[in-house]
Amino acid sequence: MKINDKEFVIEMKGKTYHCAMDISMSYIGGKWKTVVLWYLKSKKRRFGELRKLCPQVTERMLSITLKQLEEDGLVIRKVYSKKPPLKVEYSLTEFGQSLIPMLEEIAKWGREVGIQQGALREVNTIQ
Repeated sequence: MKINDKEFVIEMKGKTYHCAMDISMSYIGGKWKTVVLWYLKSKKRRFGELRKLCPQVTERMLSITLKQLEEDGLVIRKVYSKKPPLKVEYSLTEFGQSLIPMLEEIAKWGREVGIQQGALREVNTIQ
């Protein structure tokens, strides 16, 4: 990557990055990471809640995604009970919260593209 006309790399977590975008994508790349982060942006959620909010993701993929986000320090997993049934909640860390402004801009862009190139349709939901 170029900074002030000089070429640099960043060495982090045992990897060498030649591009800042590559670092960003290592944290949020993949189909479900940004979606899960989006649903955690405003409140803690349990696994079942996230599964309902993302009906197209499999339980296995959601579990893998949450583990990756936790390993990267973006999400914290908190267990509230020591006996079954366990109550486990996921929330964003302060580091994860730092992504919210960027995610909001990405969502805004996606909404605009969707409205311009697609059709906006209201969905009836049962409360």
